[in-house]
Amino acid sequence: MEADTLIAPAKINLHLEILGLRDDGYHELRTLFYPVSAPCDVIEVLPGPDDDFYIRCPGRPELETTSNILYKAWKAFGAATGFQPGIFVTLTKRIPMGGGLGGGSSDAAALLRWLNREAGDRALPLEAMIELAAGLGADVPFFLLDGPAWAGGIGEALTPAEVDLSGATLILACPAIHVDTAWAFRAWDEKCDAPNIHESLTSAGGGTKNPSPVSPREMTNDFEPVVFEEYPSLRDIKQTLLAHGAEHAAMSGSGASLFGIYRDRGSATSAVRALEKQGIEIFQVDCP
Repeated sequence: MEADTLIAPAKINLHLEILGLRDDGYHELRTLFYPVSAPCDVIEVLPGPDDDFYIRCPGRPELETTSNILYKAWKAFGAATGFQPGIFVTLTKRIPMGGGLGGGSSDAAALLRWLNREAGDRALPLEAMIELAAGLGADVPFFLLDGPAWAGGIGEALTPAEVDLSGATLILACPAIHVDTAWAFRAWDEKCDAPNIHESLTSAGGGTKNPSPVSPREMTNDFEPVVFEEYPSLRDIKQTLLAHGAEHAAMSGSGASLFGIYRDRGSATSAVRALEKQGIEIFQVDCP
């Protein structure tokens, strides 16, 4: 039997604000997620023995365990719906890990979508899928949508956003640096001495029905001051993107990947050449 092939795209954060620390220990965020077609992970799914899950990840054997978020997604969907088919999964990782691009979250969402399609009358509505996805990770719900979205809460309160980058070229720089997200939040807490967020604070947005128009004039990321202090080379990459004509440039998530948005293809090409000379992995995406 032929495998079903699932494509798990990456994301960038066009904007990311950390509003503070909540009483539950999580951080309240306001962020603008934007999906990008490259890089992407590829997941192949074949039927397996009943109620069993097998995974292989060529070149990344450390991911071939039950701690993989794909296994957790499979278990969570089965617990919620009673539908838990035996499957054999092959995961080809192309999204850099620890780069703030949401690779693991996208993988989980892609498998949840597939399971929901296969579940027949046990399939879940989108709202229930988002709730299930939020239990796996803060970024997972976004990947169940089909476009940009504002996210509040810890990232699960979603409002579709109208972001027009048509005709722009997106340059994504992925240096060989792994930024630990938990460390980044701790460093932000220490530097900013943020007060706790209480129940009176309400997140922007929420729900998944009514798009809100967005035309961000400034793209900022609150992680940059603490991450750039620890990893100065990331600041240099951002400066390179801007020096070669980027309209906007920022870090994605807690890093280490950075993006630049170009309206002139020649400028984008110039930035790519400059960064590739530094041995940095580059992805170029033409925005639809």
